[in-house]
Amino acid sequence: MLRRVFNSLVETTFQAQAETVIYPNPFTKPETIPFGWLSTVAPCFPVNSNNISILSEPQQFYNVIKEGCAGAKRRIFLVSLYLGTGDLEKNLVKTLLNNEYFKGGELRVNVLIDYMRGSRFEYNSRNVLQPLLRASSNNCQVSLYHTPVLRGVMKKITPNRWNELCGLQHMKLYVFDDTLVISGANLSNDYFTNRQDRYFVIKDKRLCDFYCGLARRVQKFSLKMDENNNVGLCEDWEQLPYEGSKNGFIERAGDIVEDYLLETKDERNIHKEEGFDTWIYPLVQMGQLGIHQDSQATDRILAEAPKNSTLCVATGYFNLTNQYMSTLINQTEASCKILMAHPEANGFLGAKGPAGGIPFAYSLIARKFQKEFEKSRQGSRISLMEYLRDAWTYHGKGLWYYPSNGDHPCLTLIGSPNFGERSVKRDLETQLAIVSENPEFRKRLHEECKKLYGFGKPAETERGVPKWVYAFVFLFRNYF
Repeated sequence: MLRRVFNSLVETTFQAQAETVIYPNPFTKPETIPFGWLSTVAPCFPVNSNNISILSEPQQFYNVIKEGCAGAKRRIFLVSLYLGTGDLEKNLVKTLLNNEYFKGGELRVNVLIDYMRGSRFEYNSRNVLQPLLRASSNNCQVSLYHTPVLRGVMKKITPNRWNELCGLQHMKLYVFDDTLVISGANLSNDYFTNRQDRYFVIKDKRLCDFYCGLARRVQKFSLKMDENNNVGLCEDWEQLPYEGSKNGFIERAGDIVEDYLLETKDERNIHKEEGFDTWIYPLVQMGQLGIHQDSQATDRILAEAPKNSTLCVATGYFNLTNQYMSTLINQTEASCKILMAHPEANGFLGAKGPAGGIPFAYSLIARKFQKEFEKSRQGSRISLMEYLRDAWTYHGKGLWYYPSNGDHPCLTLIGSPNFGERSVKRDLETQLAIVSENPEFRKRLHEECKKLYGFGKPAETERGVPKWVYAFVFLFRNYF
């Protein structure tokens, strides 16, 4: 019931504000804050842009995570797809174990990862995390989200890797006391060394409180791991995600999240206040649970981008939804530059079996999109680029909006969604919409965007694609 009420409120808001005007100089009055409509569908957190750091390199990301594990005093919340099993990842766990506040019991540690990815291989994320529970199960909880879609015969016969197509916990949030690190990067060796992503470090207690609360809600209906690597139900939850009524599980889990989103939505903080020059809106997408907040907001941002403005859209995996493609072609008036991974910068390149064809599948989808926008005579407005950097893979995603009267973006989207079919329909996702009036911060956003696009080259959409990939895309496009 709550999900239907929540979605109805969101849809009504989008319809009622379809004619919203974005003024050239929007910060003179509260009612003209650009993208102020976001506060009607998501909580708003005003911050000083000096409290936001933009990282550019994987090694910086690793160092910040390690420093957080070493120095946190009250809480750590690690939310990721999985934790790798190499030396760098083990060193993070060791650093946490050596934290004096963890050893003393004052530091509470929560970990939320995906069950399928976290359990893949004989030695996996669960094994690496086990020492934390053995050291102190009283102030540490490890949770594994299991999609309610994978069940019955399908769960028994679907092999590892393929079972992940049904849906994953894909949010990437790392909280250390009152500091949030939000990214699209997982806690794994490649993401710490030569896999390019985006990384924002934000110091704000209320924003950290929000995301810790959201992650705790997901923990409620996730599986809980003990110090012996056994998993079972969390307290006050009575149904395994792969047993009983699937619709019943989805309804209850969706209501828990939606109830939380309704509780935390607050429109009082969208006005300009002394000391604040930036507004942050956390957007949540959990398509399998009936939550579509992020996709609706993203589509509206795309649709309302006016003539002479610019949208820079980045995705590690080019598989834009039909809705996003249609919006970009038929409604968006802004110039749109889309950056995606070159096949050689795609993490799936060289993988065994059908997964090795996924880079070519993305090229095929990009080719079809290009034909569509050229057919609609939008080729002068929409361009495709591919990220290519020697010995690097590309996983960055997000959006930068450049207004028609400025050389620097005033809005960015940063987080886990890839703007693709599975991000919208299958996985648990979140990203931040960050709107700023601060010239220096806008310049930093521009420099981040410029650096990523500096490794871009015009897309080669006509490259050869194996014949079987055509059938693969036709059958499985909604799953990757």
